[in-house]
Amino acid sequence: MTSAIPRRQATLIGFIAVLLWALLAVLTVGSAPTPPLLLNAICFAIGGALGLIWLAATGGFGQLRQVRARVYIFGTIGLFGYHALYFSALRLAPAAEAGLIAYLWPLLIILFSGLLPGERLRAGHIIGGLLGFAGAALLISGGARGFDPAHLPGYLLALLCALTWSSYSVLSRRIGTAPTASVAIFCLATAVLSAGLHLMLEPTVWPGSPGAWLATIGLGLGPVGLAFYVWDIGVKQGDIQLLGTSSYAAPLLSTLILVLVGAADPGWSLALATLLITGGALTAARASVRR
Repeated sequence: MTSAIPRRQATLIGFIAVLLWALLAVLTVGSAPTPPLLLNAICFAIGGALGLIWLAATGGFGQLRQVRARVYIFGTIGLFGYHALYFSALRLAPAAEAGLIAYLWPLLIILFSGLLPGERLRAGHIIGGLLGFAGAALLISGGARGFDPAHLPGYLLALLCALTWSSYSVLSRRIGTAPTASVAIFCLATAVLSAGLHLMLEPTVWPGSPGAWLATIGLGLGPVGLAFYVWDIGVKQGDIQLLGTSSYAAPLLSTLILVLVGAADPGWSLALATLLITGGALTAARASVRR
C-alpha cells in the first residue's frame, strides 16, 4: 500500500473509482428516505471496515502511526464534505441533474491541476474540458424536467460538491507521502462525525425496505468504500489530468444507469451530450498521452 506503482498502472487503478462512482447516483436514490448524514455514517462505517480488513491482510497498521494529524483532518473533511453535500443535493433536486452538476469536478481537477508543480495545461486538456462541460450543461438544461427554481438549493449543493472534491483531489497530490492506508481512518472518522451531527440535526430514518438496505450497503462497499482507496492511489501516483478527464465517463454512465432504472428521462439531449462528453474525454486523454 506504500510501494511505488508505475504511473500508467496507478492511473488505471484510479479509473476503477470512476466506474464505481457511476453507481453513486442510482444507489443514493435507492437508499431513500434515509437522511444524508445518517447515510454518510452508515456508508463510511462500511468503507472504514473495508480498510481495516485490508490493513489486517497486508500488515499495514504500522503505517498509520507515521501519518500526521493534519493529514487525517484534511482527509476527513474532504470525504465528509463531499458526501454530505452530494447526498443532500440528491434529496433536494432530481438525481440526474444534481448528479451531473456534482460531476463538474473532473473539469475543475483539470484546471486546478495546472497549478501543481511539474504539471501544466495543454490546449487539448482545455478543449476537452470545455466539451465535457458543454455536454453536462446540455443535459442539465435540456432534460425533460428542465430548470425548476424549487430545485435551486439542491443544484447549489451539487456545485459545492464539485468544488469540494476537485480541491481535495488536487491538494491530495501535495500530501502524496501519506499512505493509502490512511484512507481507512478518513472513512472511520467521517462515519463518527456524520453520526454525531445526525443525532443533533436529523430525524433517524433507517432504510425502509430490503432494497434500500442493499443500496445502502452497496454504497458503502463500492462508491463510498473501495473507490476511495483506488482513487487515492491514482491521484497520488498516476496521471491526475488524465484521471480528471476520464472521470467524465462517470456522469455519462451514471446518467445511462438512471435512465435504465427509470429515474431519468431519455431524449435527444442525452445522445448529443454523450458525444460531447466522450469526445471531450478522448481529446484531453490524447493530450496527456502526447505529453
